[in-house]
Formats: sequence, structure tokens, C-alpha cells
Amino acid sequence: MDKQNQIYRSSCPISCELDVLGDKWTLLFLRDIIFMRMRYFREFLISPEKMASNTLSDRPRKLEAAGMVLRQPDPDNGCRIIYAVTEKGLDLIPAILELLRWGAKHEVENTRHDELVSST
Repeated sequence: MDKQNQIYRSSCPISCELDVLGDKWTLLFLRDIIFMRMRYFREFLISPEKMASNTLSDRPRKLEAAGMVLRQPDPDNGCRIIYAVTEKGLDLIPAILELLRWGAKHEVENTRHDELVSST
């Protein structure tokens, strides 16, 4: 969302960004596009969290309005859209990695992410 056109509830940067990122589907969409290198709508539909198609239709639009994601026609098939992350979206990588590390340490009950936890 354009800073000039956005009405914020607070001047706190955390509050302002939660207006954009404050639901799990938005962060999971960013996770998939950044780390899983997903680019097409159908790829996002098969993520383990089973995001509903109506939710999946809304999140890229929200992130595009916020300047974090670009929608582009696929050069090989003009009927398909490719989603790409912007520099603004890439700047979230450290925050997403911290959430991953924190969740692996405190919430997830398996050893799959032990290497993340041991780095603390």
C-alpha cells in the first residue's frame, strides 16, 4: 500500500506492518515465494497448509498493493501469471527466518529444525 494513501491506526511501525502482514496466510505466501521459489497460483495451492483459493487470490493482491510482490504475465503462456517478490519483500527474509527459528525452538515438536534452534 502506498504510504501516502494508507491510513494507519497507530504510528508504531509494528502496528503499521501488521496491517499488511498480520495474518498467517500472508507470511506463508511470502515464505513460499521466497524460500520454496513458487511462482504460479497452482503451486501455492499445493502448499502443506492448504490455503483456500479465495484466500490465495486475495493475498497476492494485498502484497502487490503493499509493494512486496509483482504480478507479471508468463512470457511462455500469456494466460498465466507469475508472482515475483520485490526488494521490499526480500527485506523481510531476516524477520521470516527469525520466526522460523523461534517457532522451531519453542513450538514445533520434532527434530527436523534442530540446526536452527542450536544456532541461538
